[in-house]
Amino acid sequence: MAQGSDTATKRRGKAAPPTNASRDTLFRAYRDMLLIRRFEEKAGQLYGMGLIGGFCHLYIGQEAVVVGMQMALQPGDQVITSYRDHGHMLATGMEARGVMAELTGRIGGYSKGKGGSMHMFSREKGFFGGHGIVGAQVSLGAGLAFANMYRADGHVALAYFGEGASSQGQVFESMNLAALLKLPCVFVIENNKYGMGTSVERASASRDLSKNGSPWGIPGEQVNGMDVLAVHEAGERAVAHCREGKGPYLLEMRTYRYRGHSMSDPAKYRTREEVQKMREQSDCIETARKLLMESHGVTEADLKVIDDEVKDIVTDAAEFAQSSPEPDVSELWTDILIEGTR
Repeated sequence: MAQGSDTATKRRGKAAPPTNASRDTLFRAYRDMLLIRRFEEKAGQLYGMGLIGGFCHLYIGQEAVVVGMQMALQPGDQVITSYRDHGHMLATGMEARGVMAELTGRIGGYSKGKGGSMHMFSREKGFFGGHGIVGAQVSLGAGLAFANMYRADGHVALAYFGEGASSQGQVFESMNLAALLKLPCVFVIENNKYGMGTSVERASASRDLSKNGSPWGIPGEQVNGMDVLAVHEAGERAVAHCREGKGPYLLEMRTYRYRGHSMSDPAKYRTREEVQKMREQSDCIETARKLLMESHGVTEADLKVIDDEVKDIVTDAAEFAQSSPEPDVSELWTDILIEGTR
């Protein structure tokens, strides 16, 4: 089974990232990761104020995974993921206003305030939802890939799931079918080390989840998910493999979430020292920031322009989310059935 290039292997550790990445590419990645970070921080604040109800799973710390992968996609490709989904929405280009308004249950949200944190979609942006049932989105992702194969449209589907979901039976069934039919599907395991509150070492006998597709001959590799350039490189390889008709590909992103599993999780199963160490040594945004300044001549003033832009977007989204009206009761009867065509 392929384990990725030598470059990818070296970058799994603490080797310094290469300096040949274009300034514009890294600048875009920095901006997109920062937008997700600030958006999630604001969402956490609104949740604490009681303005967001239900479940809310924040993506803080994992931003490099979805941003790096999204840069490897083309228009028409699809993304589907689990309940930790706000970052994926923003990375696909969904508007911060619409995402935040959905979190607060307002009519201006992507699902008209009826879906909340875990259930919003955008066909226009190729985002087919966050899903609350653990592992269920993987089968749906294989279905998206099947449609691509059937239509011969050259598109690729990305199915994101966590290390906890990686042991679900339907995940393995989906991998089997994807390999059997050579579906253009990239399976992305976001291994943030803890499935709810259980360490992956206590839940999985596998110590290398990138090999989970090996029974069906699915190539896979482990990637430093805290390094947006490493993610981008691996994403390019995986997507190209699928687009060339070679079947599915599996990427295990070794990442980390700074907050609890959800807003109601006190995260007592790990130490503050562990979290702080990851923030200080491996934070994806700080790594990109340093690389921009040290290798691309970007100044503090340049970065402040991006910081201010992101701050304005998030502030506007929060204000819109609180001022947009709540959906009318009649909305209970809409969007529940769509008539198909032959």
